Amino acid sequence: MLEIRHLRTLSALRSAGSLVRAAQLLNLTQSALSHQIKLLEDRYGGPLFERKSVPIGFTATGSRLLKLADMLLPEIETAEREVARLMQGDTGQLRVALECHTCFDWLMPVMDEFRKRWPEVEIDLVSGFHSEPADLLRSGEADLVIGSAYGPEFSTFPLFRFEILVVMAQKHRLAQQRRLSAADFEGETLITYPVPEERIDLIREVLNPANVHFQRRTAELTVAVLQLVASRRGIAALPNWAIKNYVDYDYVIARPVGEQGLWSDLFVSVPETQKHKAYVLDFVNVIREQCAASLDGIKLLS
Repeated sequence: MLEIRHLRTLSALRSAGSLVRAAQLLNLTQSALSHQIKLLEDRYGGPLFERKSVPIGFTATGSRLLKLADMLLPEIETAEREVARLMQGDTGQLRVALECHTCFDWLMPVMDEFRKRWPEVEIDLVSGFHSEPADLLRSGEADLVIGSAYGPEFSTFPLFRFEILVVMAQKHRLAQQRRLSAADFEGETLITYPVPEERIDLIREVLNPANVHFQRRTAELTVAVLQLVASRRGIAALPNWAIKNYVDYDYVIARPVGEQGLWSDLFVSVPETQKHKAYVLDFVNVIREQCAASLDGIKLLS
C-alpha cells in the first residue's frame, strides 16, 4: 500500500538531491532508505528515478507520485499544525539567540518560512552580541539558542554537522599547502569572534592540545573578519557555508585542517518547558529542511 512516508521519501529525494542527504533529512540510514525505495519500485514494476543523474531525474512514475505528494503533504502538514494549535493553543513567542555568528544568512529564509506556517507565533532575534547565549535561556531572555549543546539542563535538538575551514589571503605563506596541521599555525594571528577560547573549535581541538603559540584578534561581524583576512592581518577558521561566496570569487582562499578535516555540530537548545511545543519542533524541522536543500557540505544529524 502506498503510504504517506513513501510520498515524504520522494519529496525529500527531490529537495535533497541525493540518497545520502535525503536519508539524513528523513532520519534514516541510507540502507533503510534504499530498501524502502526498492519495495516501492517493486510494487510499481520499475524505477522511480534515474540513479546516476545529477540532480536526480524522476521517471514518469516517480513524477506522478511526486505530483501526488505535492497535493497531499502540504494538506497533511497544515492539518497537523492545526491539531497542534487546538491542543496547545495557537499563539506563542519564540525569541531566538545565536551562538553561531555565521548562521544569519541561512536563518533569515528559515524564519520567513516559519512565519508562513505559524503566523500567530511571534518570532524574533535576540539582538546584540552575547558571549554566553546559554545564560539567556537561564534568565528567560531567550526561548531558543542555535549553537552548541549546553548539557542536561536544556533540551537539545540536533541540526547538522559542518566543516570548519581556514581562510587566508591569496598570497599567504600557507596558501600552497593542501591541508594544514597544528604546527602551521605557530606564530600566526588568528582572527575570531569575541568569544571565550574554549568555544572556538580550532583552538580547543587543534591548537591548545599541540601547545601552539598564536596571537588572537577579534571582530564581531563575519564580513569584518574576512576583510581582515583579505588584507593579510591574519587568518580565520569559519564554517564552509559562511565563506563559499568569498572563496568562489577569489576574495580569500580556504584550506581544511588535518587529514579528516575539522568538523563541528550545530544544535538547537531550549528550556525543558519548551521542548514539547509544536511550533518549537516545527522550527527545528524547518531549519533541517531548508539547510539540507540550500547548504553544501553539511551532514544532517539524527
